[in-house]
Amino acid sequence: SVLSRYENQITILSDYLEELPETDEPVWILGRQHHLNTDKSKLLLDISARLWFTYRRKFSPIGGTGPSSDAGWGCMLRCGQMMLAQALICRHLGRDWQWEKHKKQPEEYHRILRCFLDRKDCCYSIHQMAQMGVGEGKSIGEWFGPNTVAQVLKKLALFDEWNSLAVYVSMDNTVVIEDIKKMCWSPPQSSSMAHSSVHLHRSALGRNQNTAGFCTGWKPLLLIIPLRLGINHINPVYIDAFKECFKMPQSLGVLGGKPNNAYYFIGFLGNELIYLDPHTTQSFVDSEENGTVDDESFHCQQAPHRMKIMNLDPSVALGFFCNEECDFDNWCSLVQKEILKQQSLRMFELVQKHPPHWPPFIPPTKPEVTTTGA
Repeated sequence: SVLSRYENQITILSDYLEELPETDEPVWILGRQHHLNTDKSKLLLDISARLWFTYRRKFSPIGGTGPSSDAGWGCMLRCGQMMLAQALICRHLGRDWQWEKHKKQPEEYHRILRCFLDRKDCCYSIHQMAQMGVGEGKSIGEWFGPNTVAQVLKKLALFDEWNSLAVYVSMDNTVVIEDIKKMCWSPPQSSSMAHSSVHLHRSALGRNQNTAGFCTGWKPLLLIIPLRLGINHINPVYIDAFKECFKMPQSLGVLGGKPNNAYYFIGFLGNELIYLDPHTTQSFVDSEENGTVDDESFHCQQAPHRMKIMNLDPSVALGFFCNEECDFDNWCSLVQKEILKQQSLRMFELVQKHPPHWPPFIPPTKPEVTTTGA
């Protein structure tokens, strides 16, 4: 009934235009500053360059017999896809890469898009995310929270040899520098050394194989920090620090929203957050025979949505990407300076050493695979 309710929910872009106000205040989008009075067009180009994932319909049933649309339940999964896609764009194309309609894009761009197509053999598809969520206690078709999506991305990234990301999800509001460096510098280990077992379609494994093998240096870091910034509403004491996160050059934005309504927050203007909204149902798009993807529906070409920070649900997940070790060191310095400078309530903690009362930190390795038979 939920799916049928949303099946015909197609947003007509012209009906949802939100004009940006005339203001001298800067707009921050994922570590870049824009001024509406002088470069509004650059701001809109910057926003439209982000990969935009929405509800889709008419894809192959998840698990063979499950839903063929994620309308009504997949919004947080789509937001997780958007955050990860932004990390891959920074990794392969750079933060300043721009998208233009009908313009030929590099092969890396199409390869990134293919990672997220709604097919069971794509590494970060809605199929793989929903099925990996079962191991996190979420049945297929159930709504995810920010932390669950972070845990799912962490597991799926172990099978993605092309991007070879190190995904660190903080626990207990604490980021441990020692553990991150250990993980990003750890040598690759074969799957035979792992003991856990997860369900992943065998065909998904070969999709992002890198024939050159793993890189032996620093593995690019996707850092996700799940937080609860209040009880029922966001605590105003966190707002300044929260906004500082969008100013950092490593910013991948924030997963969050309102209860059962997930948005991908990419910046702010004053006390309003700017976000991409996945609550539009579009038809399934597949890749062409030559590997390219008809990409127009994967970019939001409208004025951005905005909401007041105080309307944000307190359960969020911050995202950051550090391509090199120096990026991570710079991020640590910014956190010390901008997030931890106040002695009052801190949004999260950054510590050098692994807390002695925690279990030992073991960098995750690629698990052995049991196929689902699909």
